[in-house]
Amino acid sequence: MSDEFIGFNVFISGSGKGLGRSTSIHLAKRGARVGVSDIDGEACDETIRLIREGGGEAYGFICDLSDRAAFHHAVGEFARKVGPLDAMINNASILRYEPIENVTPETLDLMLGGGLKTVMWGTQALLAHMNPEKGASIINYASPVSYRGYPNTAVYSAVKGAVLSLTRVMAAELGPRGVRVNAVAPGSVPTPGATAYVGIEEYDRRAQSIPLRRLGRDEDNAAAVAFLLSRDATFINGAVLNVDGGIVAAG
Repeated sequence: MSDEFIGFNVFISGSGKGLGRSTSIHLAKRGARVGVSDIDGEACDETIRLIREGGGEAYGFICDLSDRAAFHHAVGEFARKVGPLDAMINNASILRYEPIENVTPETLDLMLGGGLKTVMWGTQALLAHMNPEKGASIINYASPVSYRGYPNTAVYSAVKGAVLSLTRVMAAELGPRGVRVNAVAPGSVPTPGATAYVGIEEYDRRAQSIPLRRLGRDEDNAAAVAFLLSRDATFINGAVLNVDGGIVAAG
């Protein structure tokens, strides 16, 4: 284990699987105490197991993070165990691809709750449980769909576009309070959530069109998040780091 994040307390929403899980493991290996939270109890428990097997420290919270009271309670319990928060990673999201005419009120509410409300509640919870004299960091998850129009991604793109705008607003609003707010925008990482909608043939095609000619990996994103949380990034605020092999740049 590295000691880069010894004494560093970070809460990660939607960290039961996918990029949330890999980021949790990555930061825990570097000494961070991690609050793992997901609506999927089995997935949450598995992330905790993997972190502890690697010698890391983690605490699990199984709840619906689109519920403000539930999110605040989970973060409060985490802070009670480990002390004030140093960072909040707003990773939680729900992915659905479908033609815009097929979007139902239920799908819209579900995705707004999972991907947008969670950013608001996570930010509020950090502010309530940080050390105001020390400051803190927030990392939101955007996406290449925040920049480009992809058919059948109407709700997901709207959510991620809002997250991008929120990142800039929060950076300006919270910067004077010592809170840095940045975002990562991972591109074409075949996570479990994504592979439910994107087949292997499409991923093969994407790998040939991405400027770096490969798909994204869990570790690419986790390393980018660790950098934004690190001492090397203390003057970076309001930035969006595109961890996408050049997808956004290529247009």
